[in-house]
Amino acid sequence: MEPAPGRPGASGAQRPGASVADRLLGVLSVFTADRPVLSLSDIARRTGLPLPTAYRLVARLVAWGALERAADGRYHIGLRLLEVASLAPRGLALREMAMPYLEDLYEATHENVHLAVRDGLDAVYVERISARSAVRVLSRVGARWPLHATSVGLVLLAYSGRELQEEVCSRPLRAFTPYTVTDPAVLRRTLAEVRRCGCAVSDRQITDDAISLAAPVRGVGGEVVAAVSVVVGAQDARVPALTATVQVAAGGISRALGWRPGRDRGPRRPSDTASFIE
Repeated sequence: MEPAPGRPGASGAQRPGASVADRLLGVLSVFTADRPVLSLSDIARRTGLPLPTAYRLVARLVAWGALERAADGRYHIGLRLLEVASLAPRGLALREMAMPYLEDLYEATHENVHLAVRDGLDAVYVERISARSAVRVLSRVGARWPLHATSVGLVLLAYSGRELQEEVCSRPLRAFTPYTVTDPAVLRRTLAEVRRCGCAVSDRQITDDAISLAAPVRGVGGEVVAAVSVVVGAQDARVPALTATVQVAAGGISRALGWRPGRDRGPRRPSDTASFIE
């Protein structure tokens, strides 16, 4: 199985005439879950920067705290970035408000539980609870997957704007297993069904031994700001019962964020621009 796809352009390769800011971000982007620690030479090679330029940029990032230098001379992401990232309203704040309900969902199922938000054309996992006995999953906090292939992604896509849905459907839909939906017409019908029933099922679309079920999390104005899911073994899936359980958890998180059924205010906004705290 291939690793989870990252943000497009995350290789860090520099464009001709790139600004200093572009170069700094390019340096940061070469650090991944598979490459969390890099030498200066690695950074220069992966960004395409001359070694002296890479050295100056890395030194600036170390001074600010975005990178830290290990005892062996290699570099890894610094705690300052975690400090900044914790301010994101769709990150730590959302996780803290959702955690009691995610824990309840875990206790009710003892399966993999996820919370995800949309970022562009991807679903990004911001929390995960798992048990050793649960089915193997490839997700992790911070991982991103295409919207069409996961249950959380299907929920986030179904409640996004029509333009975004058409953009996704117009692009090649990557297959991860023989069960992954790659036909735009089938995807459109799937999204309509998600909106009709208020839940999504991803049947063996990421791995061929797991099924995930997700429900939308709404902000104070009714906009869908996140999705919560449970992932179970394909042979153990009790879809109707699990769907109801996930919807209860999603509803609890939504109410914690200030949403009240029947009191949605105004049009639904795309989830990557919505603020769930007013």
